Amino acid sequence: MTAVEIIEEIKRLPEAEQNRVIEFARKSGGHGALAPDELGGLAKRMVEAKDPAEAGRLQAEIVRGFYGGQAHA
Repeated sequence: MTAVEIIEEIKRLPEAEQNRVIEFARKSGGHGALAPDELGGLAKRMVEAKDPAEAGRLQAEIVRGFYGGQAHA
């Protein structure tokens, strides 16, 4: 399967599954700081999260994305 085919498959997934793929790619692709728009997107998802555990996970992701590497909080 080519990268293009994989990307097309990911586009067909429900949004929650797409988010899981994005998180996996982020975690496996290094732990550098995120761009401001990426941090903003995570912050929006955190505020809108209905599940407190999901909000906490997103908060940790924001901290990692701000500082890069492991969470410092």
